Amino acid sequence: MAISTLARRKATAFLSSRFLYSSFKYSFSLTRGFASGSDENDVVVIGGGPGGYVAAIKAAQLGLKTTCIEKRGTLGGTCLNVGCIPSKALLHSSHMFHEAQHSFANHGVKFSSVEVDLPAMMGQKDKAVSNLTRGIEGLFKKNKVNYVKGYGKFLSPSEISVDNAEGGNSVVKGKNIIIATGSDVKGLPGITIDEKKIVSSTGALALTEIPKRLVVIGAGYIGLEMGSVWGRLGSEVTVVEFAADIVPTMDGEVRKQFQRALEKQKMKFMLNTKVVSVDATGDGVKLTLEPSAGGDQTILEADVVLVSAGRVPFTSGLGLDTIGVETDKAGRILVNERFATNVPGVHAIGDVIPGPMLAHKAEEDGVACVEFIAGKEGHVDYDMVPGVVYTHPEVAYVGKTEEQVKSLGVDYRVGKFPFLANSRAKAIDDAEGIVKVIAEKESDKILGVHIMSPNAGELIHEAVLALQYGASSEDIARTCHAHPTMSEALKEAAMATYDKPIHM
Repeated sequence: MAISTLARRKATAFLSSRFLYSSFKYSFSLTRGFASGSDENDVVVIGGGPGGYVAAIKAAQLGLKTTCIEKRGTLGGTCLNVGCIPSKALLHSSHMFHEAQHSFANHGVKFSSVEVDLPAMMGQKDKAVSNLTRGIEGLFKKNKVNYVKGYGKFLSPSEISVDNAEGGNSVVKGKNIIIATGSDVKGLPGITIDEKKIVSSTGALALTEIPKRLVVIGAGYIGLEMGSVWGRLGSEVTVVEFAADIVPTMDGEVRKQFQRALEKQKMKFMLNTKVVSVDATGDGVKLTLEPSAGGDQTILEADVVLVSAGRVPFTSGLGLDTIGVETDKAGRILVNERFATNVPGVHAIGDVIPGPMLAHKAEEDGVACVEFIAGKEGHVDYDMVPGVVYTHPEVAYVGKTEEQVKSLGVDYRVGKFPFLANSRAKAIDDAEGIVKVIAEKESDKILGVHIMSPNAGELIHEAVLALQYGASSEDIARTCHAHPTMSEALKEAAMATYDKPIHM
């Protein structure tokens, strides 16, 4: 069968089922409530993070009169202000320093000395954040989104009371309200975060000195990324994790290689370990630890402790009880496939609802939610949301892990290709990593793709598109990839899945 014919058939099948949403099924009413004609807005968005500001702009683009309420005073939410963006700035800056120390000489670039100017590094990070937040305000003006700075809470399903940032109170009315208030740092019992010696990710982005000893509690995305930043700058980093593995959502085989790569960078791991208590009364911090299953206690000392045990939905003070919005045991707002809550006219998106707590997922939620409000069709498939750990090497993945495929009882094939055999990776002397493709055995349909490499977060999107359109590994393998590029490793892994690679 010609590839073009196969692609057309798959595209047709995909489009016919595109709007069947199955991630969450709740028996809530789909009726939208419309308030009186005196309402000023078609849509009011509470929260100006990635989900909220994108929803507001999309609503305005669809001709809906829109207001966005944001308590922080700057748009972009946690992601832009104290999350995704500043952390990537520091990851890049610290990587440049590490490369100057350890790799430049191999390329014939030599220095008599190299040192860290931490204030300048922080200044570059802050400049990036400031420029981007102002950019969103510019987009609001361009699209005629009304921006209200203040803390909003429900008076009724169509009225939001706002404690304005500059003082006073106002009421914003809307026919449709979208809750997009994001998430907050998950605390741990008995540990008080002071953002000085015991810090959250927010504090870890603003340290004024490089700690000699940094202990990270939690081996997830955020902990490993921030641990990498300070490890590159000179900190001795120890990661303490209650579970048996780092990044539990990651494919097991790739996870093991990833952990070895971090250990080569002198990051230490204490897995299956529980933090019993943290004492910050002295000059440093003393952590009392014990095995997760119980056993003898030990003491671990640090200058700074980063609490990175995950995030929780932020719904405090919104007045959800006032209007009767239902939540689950984890505090997440329950919505149907149209992002509608059980209260007519009230919707929710992003980190406050079930699904991956990722900025790009929230953005997709926002667009789809507004499309439904506007009488159109929207769609988000949470199985197609990529995950990326922005360390070096990066790890990116989409679809199912090998463990998940096994648990489903599906017959499958695996194709792998190492970057050590990739010409571009060898040319730039940065060849640590692997591509792993998992495909259903009979149909060859791709079920999951996992990449560990430099810039894996950029390489993964070919795989996301392939999964979105139900492609086979042969489809990728028979697609011409430019040479020499890192993306050729994905092509070779796809070849290894259905047949044999050329360069292995």
